[in-house]
Amino acid sequence: MSSTDKKDVIIQAAIELFSENGFEGTSIRDLAAKADVNVAMVNYYFGSKEKLFEAMVEQKASFIREKLEEIVNDPGKSELEKVDMVIENYVNRLVSQHKYHRVIHHELMLQKRQSLHDNIIAVFTKNRNVMINILEAGIRKKIFREVDIELTLVTMMGTINQVLLSRPMCRMLVEQGADFDPYTNEQFKQRLIKHIQQVMHAHLLYPNA
Repeated sequence: MSSTDKKDVIIQAAIELFSENGFEGTSIRDLAAKADVNVAMVNYYFGSKEKLFEAMVEQKASFIREKLEEIVNDPGKSELEKVDMVIENYVNRLVSQHKYHRVIHHELMLQKRQSLHDNIIAVFTKNRNVMINILEAGIRKKIFREVDIELTLVTMMGTINQVLLSRPMCRMLVEQGADFDPYTNEQFKQRLIKHIQQVMHAHLLYPNA
């Protein structure tokens, strides 16, 4: 197994344990056992639990950023198509990485570790700026109305985040039973993507566009 593969295994173990036990409730020894490596290897690659957390955030956020930049730089897509693609990509990512999403949300809510909190915000700001570029370009080209760009992002991302925050929350919001799982239900995922796209179309486009 290469060093990159070993790091990935440790990061995935961290996501699993942080989502179940929280950052404080997870030790380096727990992480090593979950990843089936020794403690020395975790320390060798990351140095500390805090540095491991930062590496986890950067790895996941950079993947999203690469996809966003790929969308932004596609000359064959209109700004509206790019917005649709961002929404689809974001929903797919949150569904497939819901445990990571839970870890990040928990850390942001607690704000106990300022350095980790600041790191999350700094990394996510890069992704936010990519999405803002799409909206600004659409406004400049008169494809989109003069909307509040920042709150447009809040509406789009906040709705998706809230719905996918937890299984019980989602079941309550969409009135589903205990056997409903938003993270595995493909029909619901497509329904959510289509709804957010329709909301953004109604918000961004000129009447009768």
